[in-house]
Amino acid sequence: MKQMAWYFDASSCIGCKTCEMACKDTHDLPVGVRLRMVREYGGGHWVVQDGFELPVGIFTYYVSTSCMHCEEPPCVDVCPAAAMVKREEDGIVFVDAEKCIGCGYCQWACPYGAPQLNPTTGVMQKCDMCKDLQDAGEPPACVGNCPMRCLDYGELEELRAKYGDVDSIMPLPSGEITRPAFVVTPPKSPHQGAGGRIRDVMEA
Repeated sequence: MKQMAWYFDASSCIGCKTCEMACKDTHDLPVGVRLRMVREYGGGHWVVQDGFELPVGIFTYYVSTSCMHCEEPPCVDVCPAAAMVKREEDGIVFVDAEKCIGCGYCQWACPYGAPQLNPTTGVMQKCDMCKDLQDAGEPPACVGNCPMRCLDYGELEELRAKYGDVDSIMPLPSGEITRPAFVVTPPKSPHQGAGGRIRDVMEA
């Protein structure tokens, strides 16, 4: 089965959140629902030496995430209404709004927090990789609007051949959990991941 996937270049992302805005605009999302999220992650500390404060291991970078259209999606397994579907022809995971009862089990099961309750419709909503645009021969909105060209999409094996096989960086969970359809180029910082934290907690 073909598996469509995401690619993200963390070494080039500037955190502009154009991908977020393109997603919200394309899908007419209400306030609070973010199907693609850009998080700032960083770490390090300051020490006093000879009367001066000096940075030690300071780093920061951005991570753009959405539904990872996992090869083993837990959201599909836990949905009591069979509303969470993995499309056979391309592996895209989407919500069947006609079946969804808004129970939230999918959100609890997803290590990426991708499914979210839309308060306007009362059903769960998540990134479906803009499958309607793809079916029309167009790229997903986030990919088409990224000014730094940090995002790409395509068949998983083709993306791995082009960009490598790294599927997780901090603060994302290990790829061993759900086998995400995701490839990432890590940030250039030599300190990345060492004792960091999400720096925009209130927003994230």
